[in-house]
Amino acid sequence: MSKSARAQSRAGRLLTYTLLILGVAVVALPFWYMAVTSLKPQAFIFEIPPRLWPSQATLDNYIKALGKDRFALYFLNSVIVATTATALTVGLSSMMAYAFSRLEFAGKEVVFYGLLLGMMIPPVMLIIPQFIIAKNLHLLDSLSGLILVYITMNLSVQTFLLRGFFDGIPRSLEEAALMDGANRWMIFRRVALPLVRPGLAVVAIFTFLYSWDEFPWANVAIKETAKRTLPIGIALFQSEHLTEWGQVFAASIVAIVPVVAVFVVFQRYFIRGDISSGIKG
Repeated sequence: MSKSARAQSRAGRLLTYTLLILGVAVVALPFWYMAVTSLKPQAFIFEIPPRLWPSQATLDNYIKALGKDRFALYFLNSVIVATTATALTVGLSSMMAYAFSRLEFAGKEVVFYGLLLGMMIPPVMLIIPQFIIAKNLHLLDSLSGLILVYITMNLSVQTFLLRGFFDGIPRSLEEAALMDGANRWMIFRRVALPLVRPGLAVVAIFTFLYSWDEFPWANVAIKETAKRTLPIGIALFQSEHLTEWGQVFAASIVAIVPVVAVFVVFQRYFIRGDISSGIKG
């Protein structure tokens, strides 16, 4: 390799690393500022110029935020809602996606594209119909009502995503299993599901994120204090006269922990599935 080629290669790597570092900084800086602010006393929250490390670090914001009335209950409600909605969505969407991918029945494509119409409607436009249906079914002010809505909001997109993974499984594997005496349920559970684990991980992460962070419907559907979820609880930290931003950010940092944990557990499958499904664009 000539000197000019090596110089171009080094310049290319330098440009690549520079862009990557800038990208990481753009993504990480808001989280860093949030973490730093959570460690500042209220008097230093809006100091000019802003500091990227507190001059007087304190854990008082965390102690006060976690000690707020019902914060632990709101956290537990979010855990119940997000984990249940995620588990049921993964189970239902995987079975529906397998049926659309492998089974033959009348109107299959019509039903599938009809299901996809749900992906094209902005969620905010569905709040009023959802409220009317939930009221008639006595699902307001209940965690089960939240779980049901979160499953329905995720089911179409996750079925669409998983169908692509099932379509990629060679049919010869299923034919071999059929010749060995396996029925359709055994093929789905023992052959197909293990091969689409990256897709299941993507579905689990996206559904958990949605169910954990969702605020508009939870704010409309839940009025009973004991049934509130964490996003509503954090919003209550803001008051008309004074907002303790240090406590808001401390509570937000605590709320991020389960999301990070879920991503760490599924990240190796997530990256593989993200590339396979082409959702990175």
